[in-house]
Amino acid sequence: MHCPFCFAVDTKVIDSRLVGEGSSVRRRRQCLVCNERFTTFEVAELVMPRVVKSNDVREPFNEEKLRSGMLRALEKRPVSSDDVEMAIIILNRSCAPPVSAKCRAR
Repeated sequence: MHCPFCFAVDTKVIDSRLVGEGSSVRRRRQCLVCNERFTTFEVAELVMPRVVKSNDVREPFNEEKLRSGMLRALEKRPVSSDDVEMAIIILNRSCAPPVSAKCRAR
């Protein structure tokens, strides 16, 4: 981590705490060159795999496209929107890394 004051590369972590329901980490750091202290917040970035379409074209995963397609397909069926949301959550977890780098559309 670079020091925002003197731009030195060497810093040490003084304190770490989970924040935001455990989804991010707050770290208190100190520069080893100028001894200034600063705070960083680290959040894990979930990179979803690419979707392989039936014609072998790959496109980025789009949760809104999945949601609208499922709602359109199930609009005359007795399926609640909560069930659709739960299915989307399950699909997100099953396609999330490190399971695979790509998901089949069908």
